[in-house]
Amino acid sequence: MNFETTAIKNQMPKTLYSEHSSPLFLTSSFVFEDLAEMEAAFTDQVDRNVYSRYSNPNVDELLHKVCNLEGTTSGIATASGMGAIFTAMAAHLKAGDHILASNALFGSTYKIFENIFSKWNITHTYVQPDHLADWEAKIQPNTKLIYIETPSNPLLTVIDMQALSELAKANHCLFMVDNCFATPYLQNPVKFGADLVIHSATKYMDGQGRVLGGLVLGDAQVIEPIQFFARHTGPSLSPFHAWILSKSLETLALRMERHCANALAIAVFLEQHPKIKRYFTHFYRLIHNTNWRKNK
Repeated sequence: MNFETTAIKNQMPKTLYSEHSSPLFLTSSFVFEDLAEMEAAFTDQVDRNVYSRYSNPNVDELLHKVCNLEGTTSGIATASGMGAIFTAMAAHLKAGDHILASNALFGSTYKIFENIFSKWNITHTYVQPDHLADWEAKIQPNTKLIYIETPSNPLLTVIDMQALSELAKANHCLFMVDNCFATPYLQNPVKFGADLVIHSATKYMDGQGRVLGGLVLGDAQVIEPIQFFARHTGPSLSPFHAWILSKSLETLALRMERHCANALAIAVFLEQHPKIKRYFTHFYRLIHNTNWRKNK
C-alpha cells in the first residue's frame, strides 16, 4: 500500500458493531474470565490488554500505523514528545555513559542533558551538525548514543544521517533521530541506519494544535527495554489522544504537500526579492530539492 492508503487502512479489528470509524476505548483496565486468564495476561503468556498504562487498543492502532509508515517493527507511545525522548534515552543509558549530540536541538532536550542526566553521571558532548570530522573526533570509549534532530527544531538544520549511522555502528553506539519536523511522509531515518526514531506527534502528526503525544519507533530488540521502562514509570499516551492522532495521520500526506508547497513559494519569493540579502539557505535547499520525496 502507498503512504496515504497505509495511513487510512491500518485500523484495529472491527467490534461486533461493525463500525466504520475506530471506537474509543476510554478504560483504565480490562476484565478477565477467571484468575487463570488474568495470570496468563500479567505474566505475558498471552498477548492481550491488561491495563491502559501498558497498552490500549487506540494506542496500539496508532503505533501500528506509524510503524508501517516509518518502516519499523515496534514502538511505544508517550504523553508528549519530550516523554518519548527522555524515556528512550533513560531506558538505554546508565551512570558513566556518554551522549554525542548535535548542538541544534530543541530547548528541553538541552535541559535533560544538562540538568537531569548530569545528576546521574551521564555526560554529553555537542557537535556542529555539518562538521562530520568533529563527530568522529569527539567519540569517547563510553559513548553509547548519537542523537540528532534533522531537520532540527526550530532552525531546520539538516544532518547527514547515513554518515552518522556508519559512525555509530563502527563504535557500537545507538543512533537516534528525531524525525518530527520531516514526518515519515518526507523521510524515513531507518533507511539511513537509525536504530531509534523519535516523534513529537504534537507537531505535524496532529497538525492542528489539539493534543500532545510522543512516539519511539524501532526494531523489537531495541524497543523492548524502552517498553519495560515506560510500563513501570508511566509516561503513557491517553487513548483519546491516540485516537485523535490516528485520525490525523489520514490527512498527513495532504497537509505535508501543502506545507512544502507554501514553504517553497515563500523561499522563492525571498530569494528573488531585491531587498533581501540573506535567508535560511538550509531549508531552501531542502524544499527546493524536487527529488527529496522520491529518494527519501
